[in-house]
Amino acid sequence: MLTPGDVVELDLGTPTGSEAGLRRPAIVVTANRILKGGPNVIQVVPLTRTIRQSSTEAVIDPDEDNRLAARSSAQCQHVRSVTTARIHQRTGNVGPVVLSEVREILALLLDL
Repeated sequence: MLTPGDVVELDLGTPTGSEAGLRRPAIVVTANRILKGGPNVIQVVPLTRTIRQSSTEAVIDPDEDNRLAARSSAQCQHVRSVTTARIHQRTGNVGPVVLSEVREILALLLDL
């Protein structure tokens, strides 16, 4: 079962314009109460190895829990809903501190 903050490898398909796409890691940001129901669609924030000075992205250093291969940036401006069929594997979890930072950025972006 997926949990909030999980890092998953998924295929976002062919990007259009400046969208995040292709096979890449992403952070699951769907609420735990929703994930417990085993949804077919979840919300994710794609990760990139390109680090920008942007208020819409959170930088994440690799560690033994998240198992990222390199320093990455959570592209909160690219949050999207995806079918769980796009997930190839769960690789780690970013933990509550990074998840909270990502969710704070999403709240700002979505004016919540």
